[in-house]
Formats: sequence, C-alpha cells, structure tokens
Amino acid sequence: MSIITISRGSYSRGKEVAERVAQALGYECISRDVLIEASEQFNIPEIKLVRAIHDAPSLLDRFGHGRERYVAYIRAALLKHVQNDNVVYHGLAGHFFLMGIPHVLKVRIIADIEDRIKEEMKRENISAETARYVLKKDDDERRKWGLKLYGIDTSDPSLYDMVLHIKTMKVEDAVKILVDTVNIPHFQTTPESQRILDDLCLAAQIQAALVQESPTVKVSCADGQAHVSVVAPLALATPISAEQKTIARLKNQIMQIPGVKKVTVNVLPPISAD
Repeated sequence: MSIITISRGSYSRGKEVAERVAQALGYECISRDVLIEASEQFNIPEIKLVRAIHDAPSLLDRFGHGRERYVAYIRAALLKHVQNDNVVYHGLAGHFFLMGIPHVLKVRIIADIEDRIKEEMKRENISAETARYVLKKDDDERRKWGLKLYGIDTSDPSLYDMVLHIKTMKVEDAVKILVDTVNIPHFQTTPESQRILDDLCLAAQIQAALVQESPTVKVSCADGQAHVSVVAPLALATPISAEQKTIARLKNQIMQIPGVKKVTVNVLPPISAD
C-alpha cells in the first residue's frame, strides 16, 4: 500500500501516465476530485480553489490571505483523501501537500516543449505562437506559486524521487517503471509512516478550521495531541483575560475535531504595522 503523486506540466502526458499506473495497480486516480471535495466541505466556489493553486502570486496577495486560506482547505481535503493509501494523485501541488510522508512516491513527468506545443495546438486549435505563450505562462505561474508559498522551485529535481522524460521513453515505459518502483519496500506503508500521515492530516484539519480567523495559524500534531500557535488581534494585545478567553475558545473549537485528544494553544503578540 502506498501513495503516488505525479507533478506534470500541461500536455506532458502525465495525466495519461497517472491513469494507467492507477489501473495497473488497482489504485484510485484523483485530481480535480480533491478540489470538489474541498469546495463542498468548506463551502468555497471551486473556481476560487483552482485559482489559488494555479495563478501566480499577484499584488493583491500582499494585502490579504485568501490564497493561504484556500490552499489550507485543499491540503486538508487531499490529506484526508489519501489517508487510506492506494491512490495516484496528479493534481497541482501534490508534491508540496504530501511532503514528509515516507510512503509517498513523488514523481515529475516532463516532455520537450516542442512536443507540448504540437499537442496543445492540436487539442486547442491554436497557433504555435499562442501555444508557446500559454505553456510558458502556465509553467511560470506554477513555478512562482511554489516559490511564493513554500520557497521551493517546482523544477528542482530534488523535490522528487524520480523525474521521467517522455520522449524516447514512452508512456508505457514510464508506467512500468512506476509500477515496479512503488513496490520497493521503502514506499510501502508502515505503522510509523501511517502515524506521520495521520498526524499531518489532523494538523491540516485543524488549520483549515482556524485559518479563516487566523490566516497565519501554525499547527502540529503528534498522536492526537495538537499544538497551535496563533497571532493575537491587535485589540487583544495586552489584557491577560482576553488572551485566556482566546485560548479557551480555540481549545473548545479544536476539541470538536475528530481525533484530537489534547490541545495546547500559544497566543503570540500581534505584529504591529509600525
């Protein structure tokens, strides 16, 4: 039992590889499904979630935390979905959302730009010039997204266990390689790796529950024990009683989340505009 996440550019044949790997292994293959689940669970229009993980950071991001909130919702939905293993995920940002889980095989599928341009021209009925512009823009946005939220370049091969180039290597070759690789003991679920996934999943659920009120909330979990750090609003900067009320309210809210056994809350001093 394991999880495979496939990072891909548009028209790189990554979707086809993912679907055929899932079929060969008898795994579930998911992509947009996660966005739909997050949309339904957190009552957010799907288009906003799509833009949150696709569009490059804009000037407006400097004045709000909408993107961070939507990303927290998507991450929570994805971690919940893969908690039972046997999944191939080929949606956006899977390599970021599933970092730190030992039994995830992280794969990058690439293809030559000229081959991608031909494919986009054929599917979208557009010129070579337009196709090149669209692909470059899409690749740049995905790269900027990773740098903005995680400080990581999506093109960095060290993010992945494997980078496969679809050209001389065909789709069927990539499928065979991945099916063989995922059966290596390292990528099989162990009690320890499952515990890591469960802890990350619970932390993500807590963060998603609090991020609307506290966009910069930090959460970690270990065996059902949650540690939460939030920045106090400026209005509650000094009164100790107000801080205690904030802690009590957050603890009560977090304890309603299934799987939480104990909570500690650390209220940090507000960051002044001065």
